[in-house]
Amino acid sequence: MLLTIGEFGHASGLSPKALRLYDELGLLPPARVDPLTGYRFYDPAQLERAGLVAWLRRLGMPLARIRVVCDLAPAAAAEAVAAFWAQVESDTDARRDLATFLVDHLSRKDTVMERTGAALAIRYAALTDTGLIRESNQDAAYADARLLAVADGFGTGGAPASAAAIDALKRLDLADGTRTGTTSPGVPAGGLLNALENAVQEANEAVRGLGGDGASQRPGTTLTAMLWTGSQLALVHIGDSRAYLLRGGELLRITHDHTLVQSMVDEGRISPGEAASHPQRTLLLRALDGGDASAADLRLHDALPGDRYLLCSDGLTAVVQGPDIHQVLASVTDPEEAVRELIALANAGGGPDNVSCAVADVVEAA
Repeated sequence: MLLTIGEFGHASGLSPKALRLYDELGLLPPARVDPLTGYRFYDPAQLERAGLVAWLRRLGMPLARIRVVCDLAPAAAAEAVAAFWAQVESDTDARRDLATFLVDHLSRKDTVMERTGAALAIRYAALTDTGLIRESNQDAAYADARLLAVADGFGTGGAPASAAAIDALKRLDLADGTRTGTTSPGVPAGGLLNALENAVQEANEAVRGLGGDGASQRPGTTLTAMLWTGSQLALVHIGDSRAYLLRGGELLRITHDHTLVQSMVDEGRISPGEAASHPQRTLLLRALDGGDASAADLRLHDALPGDRYLLCSDGLTAVVQGPDIHQVLASVTDPEEAVRELIALANAGGGPDNVSCAVADVVEAA
């Protein structure tokens, strides 16, 4: 005897609204739908699957993954649930590290220079490589005493686009009239971020001026850069290149990818593990392509002696796992040697893309 949607919902603990959604997604279709009224009827034998769906939703599993798990044999389903929960715990650990960093950052925001005492400087290196598959290199990387930058160009004219974005930052006029190549004192935060925003707009205009026929051929670039001001690093970020901070032995990612799959992860539609193999994982939602450059992220980071920063294109992170990146940054003390080692790891992983890295160590000034 079939159950009405109300009866089945009461027995399964799922609301009629949830049951209608699961029907639309093909996750829990009814046994019969009345052709005249559209009313749904369920078989009592479906209660076991409904219960599993409810439990997996309480775990926070995305609906697309629940559908896969529900269609597996019990042993395989158990393995899938265990793998999902292991990923949840790993993500929770990463968020805990980030929360710890933010608490520490905010707690000493007004007293960083008082605590450090000594003047600070950076040791730096940058390197870009074509990789093993691509015929040309559309990446660009740059490092000097004031600026670290990585850009990943795309489309016709991708290489000029990435170079133009970094050149705009190299020409940046700071609030006190100095340029990025000088060793002047720190610049007020408001003036610095305003100047950085203006430079991003200039970079975007330069990319727009490169032209290109059609949306698929229009040049564009990601940009992740840090401007050193003496006690702080001003960050600008747009796209899926990344910035990491190694502090106290912990490696923290301090940028957020502007990609379709990252937005799907943020919305709970897929897991980070699913994002890594998603067919649209390279689709950008934000970039410097002549459109809205105001979508770039801008913020300041307090610097401490011993901090190490890594900026890299996705040619590194797509093939080299986080623990391996951590191991190199934690064990290879020289920045130039570190960038060479990271690029070597990307090429050892197949080198499917151009790869660029910039590493900077915060040290006490001589």
